[in-house]
Amino acid sequence: MPIIEWPTIGLAAVIYGGWLAATYFQSQLPVWLLAPMGAWLVAWHSSLQHELLHGHPTPWRGVNRALGFAPLAFWLPYDVYHSTHLAHHKDDALTDPRQDPESRYWTCEDWSRLGPLARFAVRAQSTLVGRLALGPIWVPMGLFIGELRAARSHPRRSVEVWFPHLLACTVTFFWIVAVCRMSIWLYLFAIVYPANALSLLRSFAEHRVANKIAERTAIVENARLLGALFLFNNLHVVHHDHPALPWYRIPGWYRDHRVLILQKNGGLVYNGYFEVARRYAFMWRRDPIHPFSP
Repeated sequence: MPIIEWPTIGLAAVIYGGWLAATYFQSQLPVWLLAPMGAWLVAWHSSLQHELLHGHPTPWRGVNRALGFAPLAFWLPYDVYHSTHLAHHKDDALTDPRQDPESRYWTCEDWSRLGPLARFAVRAQSTLVGRLALGPIWVPMGLFIGELRAARSHPRRSVEVWFPHLLACTVTFFWIVAVCRMSIWLYLFAIVYPANALSLLRSFAEHRVANKIAERTAIVENARLLGALFLFNNLHVVHHDHPALPWYRIPGWYRDHRVLILQKNGGLVYNGYFEVARRYAFMWRRDPIHPFSP
């Protein structure tokens, strides 16, 4: 294993270079081209951040953090993502809303506190269309509410996380508005919103409740284009079993161990994201309340 994973360094250069070019030359690009290009790059950056917080592409955490710290989507601080996502990798608590920060389930107690509108929004996001339409605003709102609650008991930690993030957001905002002369509303709603939706497409079918821990994580095969966007986390079992495996080695590992992997996860496999859409576009994928919730 090389000390520095150069494919990831190259990927970071492509993402940041592409984003800088797309925003700087935005006035010369038609919106129908700028929007999908920008959304792809911002979603790709989210996938890159996910790779970096798992200890890639260098053995130096500070270097990896610096590579992923830029808030291209504004709403998610890298340090918050780092702590919550690593907690998500405690597989014995996977999907448990009391312990898994990325769980989409609710305890009975928390569900009882929701009003009718919030319950409707949660149930709607059990469908793929609802998740892609409402999730890009629902997820950031949930993060902000959670962080405000955490700030009451750990104010120093909140300042340490959010002050540098907001400073970086100011620099990003200045680049977009003052340097590139781009409408911030165009950036937020034509680029960031669909970028968040793309990331939520990946996570929509990743996990389910199951008695066996190994059967809680899914595989989405035959996703060449979106697989590249997600840095092959569509093959999600491989990532949970081997989180230190770099993104460009995941497909080969999966091909070599496919039979054993599908036996282990109970055959929870989808034939591409078109199958996910066909099955769950308007159909509930799960009940919002965790079945093991007391």
